[in-house]
Amino acid sequence: MRGLICSCRFYTDHMLALNSFDVFVGLTWLTALLWLGSMFLTLRGVKRQKPLAPLKQEWSESGATPLVSILVPARNEERRVLERSIQSMLAQDYPSFEVIAVNDRSSDRTSEILHSLARCDSRLRVIDGRELPAGWLGKPHALQQALEVASADWILATDADMLFARGAVRTAMEHALAGDYDAVTLVPYIECLSFWERVFMPTFGWFMLMAMPMERVNDPRRAEAVGIGGFFFMKRTSLESVGGYSAVRADVAEDLRMATLLKGSGARLRIDYAPELARTRMQTNLQEIWEGFTKNLFAGAKFSLPFAVFSSVAVFLYAVAPALLWTFCLLMIASGSGVEWTRLFVPAFVVWLVQVATFAVINRNWGIPFVYALTVPLGHALFILILLNSAFKIAAGRGVTWKGRTLYDRAGVRPPRPQNKTSAELPLADEPKN
Repeated sequence: MRGLICSCRFYTDHMLALNSFDVFVGLTWLTALLWLGSMFLTLRGVKRQKPLAPLKQEWSESGATPLVSILVPARNEERRVLERSIQSMLAQDYPSFEVIAVNDRSSDRTSEILHSLARCDSRLRVIDGRELPAGWLGKPHALQQALEVASADWILATDADMLFARGAVRTAMEHALAGDYDAVTLVPYIECLSFWERVFMPTFGWFMLMAMPMERVNDPRRAEAVGIGGFFFMKRTSLESVGGYSAVRADVAEDLRMATLLKGSGARLRIDYAPELARTRMQTNLQEIWEGFTKNLFAGAKFSLPFAVFSSVAVFLYAVAPALLWTFCLLMIASGSGVEWTRLFVPAFVVWLVQVATFAVINRNWGIPFVYALTVPLGHALFILILLNSAFKIAAGRGVTWKGRTLYDRAGVRPPRPQNKTSAELPLADEPKN
């Protein structure tokens, strides 16, 4: 009798283990199906990204030419491409524009470089930025200072590491007027030259493609809104109707927030992919990637710690775990631990193959060699680490650093509250407590 009971227990335990293994195999196949769906959405998204090409003809609008004010905040840009960036703006073939560059309290030769350029071209005006008022972050404050002295009815907010094609402003203006848009934001070509750029940047770009498809952003009936800080072209009246840069004074991702406010106010927002009109290199190495995206990723999670943690777990299970799983299964098969591991190896390996195929498409668009598509799990793992670092540092009040400043620490400007309301009802960030 005792032997029968033991046999029954062994059978039951074996069946439970087998059933659990079957469930695991089934979930892995489900993940493979989900990745096939992601690949379809990626291919569709990339296909719909029809580049906005530079116009070949000269300025053709009859009557007066609208003046454009190009606003350039610059902080500690000496070692970047500051001089080339400003020169590319001054080389525009559009007939009526001014460039207003703000030296945002730099500790290097940024001010010297800007003033040297201004002495050679009267269209460039340089402002030495004021001290930050309470409740303001550096970039929104620099943009607001530039806006206050700008003369134009059209504003182009950009960055000091952007390189413009000669026809960039002219193309943007004709595009805005032809489409009757209140704001046009352009996605530049992003140069990725180092190993970590080529591993990480496609992951970031893919998340943006999945979360904010251009056709949804361009649909005035939908809430999705994206602003690209490197090229954000706006009617001054639309910008000022939402409060100017004061409305985003505490937002580290001021471009995304401004796009939300503009679209929520009824402005017609347009986003286009424009690799021939503008280019930039966001970061050059792992340290810069870590610091730059630690600054931004928690903002992308709406400053919600639960959402950031949930997203990190979801990304790990969806994009990182399958590669770890098929590697483990391969080791188990090689050690002779049982052929049943093959049943789990196959779907996990299929997931990785679909990941590689998906990111091969993304990498081709970004000019990145195919071999980097093999590193998809590594790119996602780095994304998770940066997101968690950003979330816990800001939530704990320790803040994050960027260009020599500490943002969102307990003693300074605190991040905006998690945004659960409609864009018209979103609160401004908390003012610092005295």
